[in-house]
Amino acid sequence: MSTIAKCPTCGSTSSIKEKEGTTIYQAIQDEDALKKIGQLKKAMEKFKLKAEELELELAALKASK
Repeated sequence: MSTIAKCPTCGSTSSIKEKEGTTIYQAIQDEDALKKIGQLKKAMEKFKLKAEELELELAALKASK
C-alpha cells in the first residue's frame, strides 16, 4: 500500500515510495482517487483481520484433533 502525505516541494497530496534510500513523491490529481485509496485501505485491513481470525480458528481445530 502506498502512503499518502503532502509533498514538501509543491504542497500537493502525494503517494510516497521509498526507493534506494530516497523518497519519491507522486502527486495524486483527483480527490476521488484519494477517497478511494482510503476506502481500499480500510477494506484491506478488515479482510486482513478476518483472515487472521480464521487462521487462529483453523489452528485451534487442528490442535483439537
